[in-house]
Amino acid sequence: MSDNTNHKEVSYLEYQGKYRGILGWILSTDHKRIGLLYLYTMLLFFSIAAILGLLMKTQLIAPGETIMGPQTYNSFFTLHGIIMIFIIVVPGLPAVFGNFFLPIMIGAKDVAFPRINLLSWWLYIIGILIVLTSQFTGGGPPDTGWTFYAPYSFQTPTNVLPAVFGAFVMGFSSILTGINFVVTIHRMRAPGMKWLRMPLFPWTLYGTAWIQILATPVIGITLMLIIAERMLGIGFFDPALGGDPILYQHLFWIYSHPAVYIMILPAMGVISEIIPVFSRKSIFGYRAIVLSTMAIAFVGYFVWGHHMFTSGMSGRALFTFSFLTFLVAIPSAIKVFNWVATMHKGSLHLHTPFFWALSFLFVFMIGGLTGLVLGALATNVHLHDTHFVVAHFHFIVFGGTGFAFMGAVHYWFPKMFGRMYDANWANLGWGIFFIGFLSLYLPMFFLGMSGMPRRYYDYLPEFHGMNILSSMGAWVMISGILIIFANLIRSARSGPKTTEKNPWGGKTLEWQVDTPPTLENFDEIPAVDKTPYDYRDYAENTNS
Repeated sequence: MSDNTNHKEVSYLEYQGKYRGILGWILSTDHKRIGLLYLYTMLLFFSIAAILGLLMKTQLIAPGETIMGPQTYNSFFTLHGIIMIFIIVVPGLPAVFGNFFLPIMIGAKDVAFPRINLLSWWLYIIGILIVLTSQFTGGGPPDTGWTFYAPYSFQTPTNVLPAVFGAFVMGFSSILTGINFVVTIHRMRAPGMKWLRMPLFPWTLYGTAWIQILATPVIGITLMLIIAERMLGIGFFDPALGGDPILYQHLFWIYSHPAVYIMILPAMGVISEIIPVFSRKSIFGYRAIVLSTMAIAFVGYFVWGHHMFTSGMSGRALFTFSFLTFLVAIPSAIKVFNWVATMHKGSLHLHTPFFWALSFLFVFMIGGLTGLVLGALATNVHLHDTHFVVAHFHFIVFGGTGFAFMGAVHYWFPKMFGRMYDANWANLGWGIFFIGFLSLYLPMFFLGMSGMPRRYYDYLPEFHGMNILSSMGAWVMISGILIIFANLIRSARSGPKTTEKNPWGGKTLEWQVDTPPTLENFDEIPAVDKTPYDYRDYAENTNS
């Protein structure tokens, strides 16, 4: 194919520009190719993190040293956490599906700053490579956990510095992506796409982008202080030098709790796209969902203290953070109510993306309700640093974001690759994954209520039964992941081709462009004259 091929007619997958082969991908400024670069990178490292998690759960299948000792276990859960949080869950949905679909969904040909978008991916890769060097150099893999808590993070002889610096570099990638999305949404919406005509997934990306811009610098500065503490002994967090380790916790969670909403807000946006499409019904309470999105993004900045109820804060601070924790649950509950109301009396089409959305609702409600338990002062003191927290965290972060990510992959797969996956295998993989997920994490709630601490490679004999069930659940869940990955990879390579623009019956702009999209998305920028979830025509045809 020649360089001067009309890119308005050629798929982004087939277009050959200045660079060919792999260089045509890793040097491309096309937002869709960059989205796929993030996707492929994350799938690779998710596989590594999943194997680490499986090995940890295998260690916990029985008391004592089953397959590894304490130092190896600590190193494994540190690397598992760094990969899952900094490499996958925080950047995941915005970097992959935000990059791919945000411009299309608002009627733009690309993001506002394509070259900065490519730079964001390269910074992401550089950060990953720096993190990986921590595993093979110095005093051995870091063992601090992904939180890098002081004072241990600057006292341990393990190789913490590369891991901390790698996370710092990836923070720049996140900030640049956030700036790109904010400018794109403000300046590049199609004619007629007013703010309240914008789809809900771009709305959640908008709220997320502001968190990335405003909160990420805090963790960047904090990580640099850890590096300065370790290299220069300045004394920010070292009590022996007049520092305060509790200050580190404040600085870390000022970012890291809003980061939870970097993970979960785009997940909510995905669910808000899937449910009306497969319910064949206009979204219930569009404005309420928009307002709740921005409310979560705003209030999320002020609830970090509930991670520190046992750190010695004043009674007034404890009460304030507990109150704000309950307050931030209200907009999340509004979303759940509106999703259920959208499905009520809808014409439900039971396809794989809808199954992921339904299971998201189930696990998100469990995660949210247990979050309220941890937000209450009376119960938090007893459950803090137990397996109850591990279960809650994974129900929200992995169950919420992970289920939405899988739903997004299956929902937008035909548009992204121009091929369709095998629905039977997809449904089987979802079912096995869902059963394994519940079997893995539900027992942890009971272990936590019984007093089993987290981050221990060993435990008392009375916790054995629930740990067997949890470890078996991990193996079941991994089986589901293997089925899902095998089906998607095979389908992307050799699945049945499709050029159907709108296989699901969606109403947003991505379902009006070619499958797969051309390089510039649109031959002409569309004019928008209605809301994005208008299924009144379907209801009229059904009732006639």
